[in-house]
This record gives sequence, C-alpha cells and structure tokens, in this order.
Amino acid sequence: MAHYRFNNLLGAPYRGGNLCMSGNHLLTSVGNRVMEVDLQMSSSQTLPCENLTEIRCIAVSPTGSHMISFDTDGRALLVNLRKRVVLHHMNFKGKVSHCEFSPCGRSFAVCVGKLVQIWATPTMLKEFAPFRLLRTYGGMYDEATCLAWSPDSRWIIVGSKDLTARIYSANHMEGYVPPTLAGHREQLCYVSFAGAGGDAAYTVSKDGALFEWRLVDEEVDDDVSRRGDKGQRGGRDSLRGGDGVTVRRWRMEGKHFFHMPAKLTCAAYHPGTGMLCAGFGHGVFTLHRLSPGSFEVVHTLSISQQKVSACQWNETGDWIALGCARLGQVVVWEWQSEAYVYKQQGHYFDVNMCAYAPDGSMIATAADDNKVKVWSTATGSCFITFTEHKAPVAAVTFAPSGHAVVSASLDGTVRAFDLMRYRNFRTLTSPEPAQFISLAVDPSGEVVCAGSQDTFQIHIWSMKTGRMLDILSGHQGPVTSLSFSPESALLASGSWDKSVRLWDVYEGRGQTDILPHAHDVLAVAFRPDGKQVAVSTLDGQVFLWNPNDAQLQGTIEGRRDMAGGKVIGDLRSATAKAGKSFKTLAYSADGALLLAGGNGKYVCMYDVDGRALLKKFPLSKSKALDGTIERLDSNRVTDAGPMDLLPASDSEEDDEGYRRGDRGRGAVGSGGPGGNLPGTGSLGGAGSSRSQGLDKKKRPVIRCKHVTFAPTGQGWAASTTEGVMVFTRDNGASFDPTDLGEDVTPNAARRALRHGDARLALLMALRLRGADDDETLVAETLEAVAPDAVASALRDFPTSLLAPLLEAIAERVTKGPHAHLMLRWTRELCVAHGRAIHSAAHGGGGGAGALVGAAAGCDQRLLPALRRLAKAFATLHDDLEQTAEASVFLLDYVCAAPSAVAKA
Repeated sequence: MAHYRFNNLLGAPYRGGNLCMSGNHLLTSVGNRVMEVDLQMSSSQTLPCENLTEIRCIAVSPTGSHMISFDTDGRALLVNLRKRVVLHHMNFKGKVSHCEFSPCGRSFAVCVGKLVQIWATPTMLKEFAPFRLLRTYGGMYDEATCLAWSPDSRWIIVGSKDLTARIYSANHMEGYVPPTLAGHREQLCYVSFAGAGGDAAYTVSKDGALFEWRLVDEEVDDDVSRRGDKGQRGGRDSLRGGDGVTVRRWRMEGKHFFHMPAKLTCAAYHPGTGMLCAGFGHGVFTLHRLSPGSFEVVHTLSISQQKVSACQWNETGDWIALGCARLGQVVVWEWQSEAYVYKQQGHYFDVNMCAYAPDGSMIATAADDNKVKVWSTATGSCFITFTEHKAPVAAVTFAPSGHAVVSASLDGTVRAFDLMRYRNFRTLTSPEPAQFISLAVDPSGEVVCAGSQDTFQIHIWSMKTGRMLDILSGHQGPVTSLSFSPESALLASGSWDKSVRLWDVYEGRGQTDILPHAHDVLAVAFRPDGKQVAVSTLDGQVFLWNPNDAQLQGTIEGRRDMAGGKVIGDLRSATAKAGKSFKTLAYSADGALLLAGGNGKYVCMYDVDGRALLKKFPLSKSKALDGTIERLDSNRVTDAGPMDLLPASDSEEDDEGYRRGDRGRGAVGSGGPGGNLPGTGSLGGAGSSRSQGLDKKKRPVIRCKHVTFAPTGQGWAASTTEGVMVFTRDNGASFDPTDLGEDVTPNAARRALRHGDARLALLMALRLRGADDDETLVAETLEAVAPDAVASALRDFPTSLLAPLLEAIAERVTKGPHAHLMLRWTRELCVAHGRAIHSAAHGGGGGAGALVGAAAGCDQRLLPALRRLAKAFATLHDDLEQTAEASVFLLDYVCAAPSAVAKA
C-alpha cells in the first residue's frame, strides 16, 4: 500500500546554474535535482537522482546518453539519461565552476579552482575507478570561470578571474607553453573557439567587452623564435625561411563592446550560424551576428527585470534557452520566427498549498508571491497563472466539477477562477476586513467557506450568486483548517483555541459539537466516507474522531516519527523537539491511508485501521537546507559560527541570494526567516544590496506545508521548500512473480489461441505484458478473438488484470482498425464487471462527472485506465464524425445517381 516513489517536481523550472540542450531536450538544475524538458511535447520530468547540495553546473555528452552534475562542494554524479539511473559518483575536492564534454565524447574538462583537469569519460562497464584523470593544467592566478573545446577536440581555451584566457593542449606536447590572451579589464565569463579549424576565438568579459582573436602566421628572427615559439600554438610546425622563421601566434583582431547599462552576466556562441547571445543584469538579452571584423546587432529583447543567469544554443542554432534564477524562469526562444518555444516560471516564494483536480489531471498551487498557478500532471508544465490577488495566497482548492479554482488570500478576498475562459469570475469579500488562511468548498460546489486569522470567524458564501450566507463565530483563535464532510451536512473547523467545532451549514443550525483538545489544532481532514475526522495538534499527536457521536476512536503518536534532520541551532544531532508536529493531513481516496507532514524532512504515511506507520518519505537530501542532515559536521563550524551562514563573496552574492535566502522568506502568518512580511521587499534594489549579505545566507528550512492525495489514489503531492513534489505509485514494486510460470510463454499463448481457448490466451498475454512488456502479443490476442467469443473470454476474469486489459483496449482503439471489435470488448467487460465500470465507460463519452461518479463503485486503480479508454473512444467518435460530415454530400450523390439514370 505504501509503494510510492518520487515522480516530478513542480513550481520550480530553474534555480540557477547553467543550461544544457541535447537535441529537443533541455536540462536545468532545480536545487539539488535536474529537470529534463521535452521541447517537442512541452513536458518536463525531474530526474530521481539527487546531489548532496545545490547543483552548480551540468554537462551532457554529445550523444545525449550521459550527464554529469556538479554540486557546490565539488561532488559529481554521472547519470545515464535514458535509464535515469546514477552510474558513478566522484568528489573533485573543490568547487567546479564549469564542465564541458569534448566534441568526440571521449573526455571532459572541468574548472576546479585554479586548475583545469581533463578526465576520460567513464564507460558503461563496471570499474573500480571509472573516473580516470588524463591531464591537469595550472598557471592561472585566480579561479577558472569558463572553458570551451576546439572542434577537433585537440585544444581547450579557458577563461579566468585573473582577466586572461589561456589555450591548453588536450594531448601531451613536449615543451608546449600555453599562450595567454590578455587585455580585458574584468573577469571573463565566456570563451569560445570559432571557425571550422578552431583558428579563431572569442573572449567575453563582464564589463561587456568582446575580443576577437585569430591564429596568424608571423615571421620572426631566428634568435627570437628559439626563445618564444614554444609559447604559441603550432610553434613546433614553424617554417624556416631565408632570414627568419614563420611561427603561428594568437593576435587580437578586433574589440567590440555591448553598450548596456548593466553588466554582462552570460553569453553563448553558436559556431555554425555565427550568432552570439549575451544576457545582462537588467533582464535584457541581445543577439549578434559575428564575422571577421563584424559585430551586427540582430535582436535586443527583455525577458524580465532580473538578471539573465544562463543562456545556451541548441545544436542547430535555431533555439536559444535563457534562464533567470531569481524568478525561477526558463525561456526557449526561436529567434528567426521571434516566437516562444517554451516558457515557464515558478513561484518566487514558498508554495503554501496544492490541490488536485477531481479527475487528477491538474494541480493548483498557491504561494506567497500572490499568484495561483495551475499545472498539468501529465506534462509537468504550468498552463495558466492568475495574478488578481494582492497579498499572499494561503489556500486553494478545485470546485467539485473541476471547471473552477477557488483561492483564499490574506488580502481579504476569496476568488474563483474559470478554467474554461481563464478569468476571475467571482470575488467574495467580507463586510469587515479579514485575512483568510483556510478554505473549503462543499461537495455540491454551491457553498464556499473561508476561515480568518484575525477575526476568528468563518465566512460562508454562495458560489452561484456570490452573496454571503452566514458568518460563524465561536472560535477564540485563528481558524487554521476547514474540511467538509463528503457524506453529511457537516463542516469541521480547527483553530488555535485548542478545539475542533462541527457546524451544520445547510440547515442553519450553526454549531453542533465541540471536540476539545489539550493543544492548538493545526489541521483537520474528513475521511472520504465521512465517518471519521483526523485532527493534528501542536503536541505532535493525531486524533481520530467519530463526527456523528463526537467519540474518540484512536490516537497516533507522531512526534517521534517526525524526528530527524538537524538545524543550525542543534549542538550535536537531530532530536525530537516539542515543536515537532504535523501541519497538514490528507486521506487517501479509499480512506485506508493517512498522510501527515509538517516542519520536518519526512512525510509520514499511516495505516488508518492499524494506526501504524507504514513509511516515511524523505523530501530532500540537500545539505543546503536546514533539517536534512542527521549529525553535525564539526569541520563546517568555525569561531565565527557555521560556515554556511557566513556572508557570501561578491561574485556569489547575486546568485546565492535567491537560492539560499529569498526563496525561504514570507511564510503565511509570519515574517519568514528574514523578518519581513511577504511581498513587502522588491525583487531588486535594496533586497540585493551588500548590506543584506547576512540575511541572504540564512538557510531555508526543509518543511512540508501541505499534502494531498490524488483522487485516483495513484499518487500524492506535497508543498515543500523545494516546490511541489509529486509521488506516484510504483507499479514495479507491486509485481507478483507468482503470476508467471515456466509454461507461461508467448508460444503457449498463441497455441491456446489456435485451439480456441481465448480466455487462457488473454490471461497469458496480459501476464507476459506485465513482466516482459510484450505489447504485440496482447494486441494480437484481442484482435484474433471472434466477437461471439468475447463474453466467454471474460468469464471469471481476475480483477487484478482489469487495468492492463482496459489500457490495451484503449491503445487498440486509437491504433488498430478493429473499432467494432474493441467496442464489443468494452461492452462485455462492463457487463461482466459491474455497473460502475459500465457507467464510467458509457457515461457521456468519458466526461469528468461520469468518471467521478464511478469512483465510488469501482477500484480506484481502474480510474486512469477508464479515463484513457473514454478519451480514446471520444477521439474515435470525433474522427468518425468529421469523416461522415465530409462525405455526406458524396453519399447523397451516390444514393441519388440510380434514380437520375432511370429517369433519363
């Protein structure tokens, strides 16, 4: 029951570091994880592997099969992108500022402090030491910042903070001295080779200076060549003439400058098209066409008012990817058509709450940046953002129909947003100003309730008319949680006054019962059948009550389950504190599981009947967050305090501000770690000054503000410090090997099909499909069974194989020509396995209402397959309808042709 695994991370498309593009895929770093974006499908997926701290840079092999991610401490993970598994890990014992694979893919180069190291690319074979060091180069007086390979993989150009660039040989050359390209007045942020043979180079510095270098032949005196030709590339190939020697030297051919009011922050050059993209600190990026002696401006555009942190071209040079770390924004722009290929922006502050749509296809999020976003669970992308709120949004939920999103905010309004027209169609306010921090919508979608934190009241409105129906008073503290009973006319409200009150909002009888507690109530949740309500209190306990007779059914002690994760204030190790408690609760769709989360690194899953802990899900392993490590690292503590809290250097100040400090500010109902109210500080200006360096270094604490189960029971989501983490059921973990035997083979299934035993053939095909992913055998069996034999094949069919059977039928509806046969399979399946499946398959062509109505009578695991089947039949119906409409006149003509001939 607890086989869930991490699936995706929403709310944070980009948080810093460089960008990588491999084919139609874009790789971005999100904290200590990497997100892969499919630009063709506009979908994103977060890799399950984690670094120990925030990722500093990533690199992808030329074939797109391998990726290396480096965190801030120099630890690296080699990941197989196709299998999404970690192959090897390595500690580089220093901060890696840049990494790049050679064009041939046999090696990669990294900038580690003042050194440049060349490593052989690990193979797919099992090795004791897969990372093999080939070369190490030094000579720089400050840290190396960037590097680039030549097209032939023989040379490396490296830029440094010492205002120079050096060219190293990837292969050993006796007596070779790397030439130094000097002349810049600020540190270099980008270098690149140009030309087919790599005989030209570009260096770009932060002050907006672009230097063009070229390898030229010069004739020097014989005694001068003996002293200096070893320091130039190609010096060993010098040609001796009559009066001197011809050597090859790097010479500056031109200087170009970006005339911008802000400093240059990133740049990327595409040798194939000769285009250079440059990003600046005020959110503007420019495109220039470079040629020998030419510097032509093509475009000057702005994506935000914050600095452009990274930019990267794709292989063909048609798309340019840009990222803004402070806003969590990533954009892919096609410069020739001047159109966006992909555009995503996450929440600037923490996500307070997330909610699933009734059909599980969408997730709505509310955050302290005054925004409500709606994400697609299938693609992981945000497709609409509502910005009407003027203060942090504390709560959000979907209307039962799934066509509207309702949100409550500290600005004193409750707003309803239409998901069909994407507009705010209803704004609900109170007679007196109030800050709403909790929200609930009744199962019919007609009544909306919101609890306030300053007036301690519950306001009730009519969704249809927008008129206020009632104001419930009685609590003596902020109303932190509201929950409607799915089966009865009860509303449960939890408050800091140490009580849970049950209200009858339909009959107007007001308060019906009071459930007293010894500590403040933090969360309240009704079980889906309405026969139990779970209450979380400040002492770390979860109480299970019967709402009908107000009797306590049981207690779950959760304080020790939340223990784990050291914060900076802990002297030795993580301990179970009195403040550990669950801030959010959620029941599964069948009511058998209970999720609980709070100010800790774990989300706990409990068995409701046994009141036992099933599993603890860790939210993050990042050491950049407080509360994730178990023991104190004494090496990171100095006389001035923990090293992680010391002010950052000037070069890291702007980048680390978002990732470490700004992202953790602004919790609802408090001033956040920085002590400021959310939304009061601007995103720039004083917020990025050097005087606030200490505030920026305050580490965000790992916590879970809200958890919710998917209506299908196949997943759940948690609003955490890192974003919205989505967990889905691991089907591989529930595979039963006893279904397979030595006699269950594809040949045996085809033999049974030839002998007329359709049921045995179908059972074998489905079991082999689950184990060996043999899709063709299932399709062959479905299409080979005669229509009259379908009913007998489904007699006494095991329920565990209904979901894969529905999936197979849905796939053949869209891909196969046997539409009538698939309809016969669906009809007989509905007849043989109950009214719930029949109503879900035939109720309105797969509408959300029919599927939700079928949820009460069928296994929750069947709902995704039923939705896919309904969608497949709806698509088939639309195609047939279009074909019939296009052929109606032709049919009329064919039908009328014989009569016309007879009259003639």
